[in-house]
Amino acid sequence: MQNQFNYIMKDFKKYYLLESTPEEVYQALTNPKSIELWTNEQAIMSTEEGSEFSIMGGAIEGKNLSFEENRKLVQQWYFGDETEDSIVTILLHPHAKGTSVEVRHTNIPDEAFDNITEGWNEVYFENLGEFLNE
Repeated sequence: MQNQFNYIMKDFKKYYLLESTPEEVYQALTNPKSIELWTNEQAIMSTEEGSEFSIMGGAIEGKNLSFEENRKLVQQWYFGDETEDSIVTILLHPHAKGTSVEVRHTNIPDEAFDNITEGWNEVYFENLGEFLNE
């Protein structure tokens, strides 16, 4: 049983296969002009650690925590007044067919979990894959 002060936080982990090089995927995830092309929305993005970002017209906002060029992105995603940091780690693994993208998203508020996981699958990676395969 949970009381009014305990919040259920969930984690999400999934692999996506993109038919592009890790370099192409990394550029699509970190270059604001590329992000605007695959989201069709305004994007604010920098690879400077500690910089704030906003993509998909402000639907996703947070702070960039760290980068390893062509290999890794770590971001904090903001969820209103949540006290626990929601951390997104995207790892790019070379694959025979392109890039295996490992997504780990921690501390997702329970009430947002279904929407977030659907967004990863049906918006974020579907749009990114279509953009990279044009």
